[in-house]
Amino acid sequence: METTTRRRRRTTISLPDYMLTDLGNEAKRRKTTISKLLEGFVEPVLYKPNAETLAALEEARSGVEMEELTPYDIEHFEEWVANL
Repeated sequence: METTTRRRRRTTISLPDYMLTDLGNEAKRRKTTISKLLEGFVEPVLYKPNAETLAALEEARSGVEMEELTPYDIEHFEEWVANL
């Protein structure tokens, strides 16, 4: 899996004191930073998967139409991939 470096820019947002305190406590509990915690909250809102991806995720989670692998399949997996 390839990792990409995202360029980050410093910004300022105004939050109520209680919210900043709660964010700090939650970040500490999760052993992360407030910035990374906020990024994790915002990213799913901004970058929602498209309908095709959502359908594929639902299909994978449901187990419908999933094929069971046999020992033969596992043994010949590389051959199968090469023929794709």
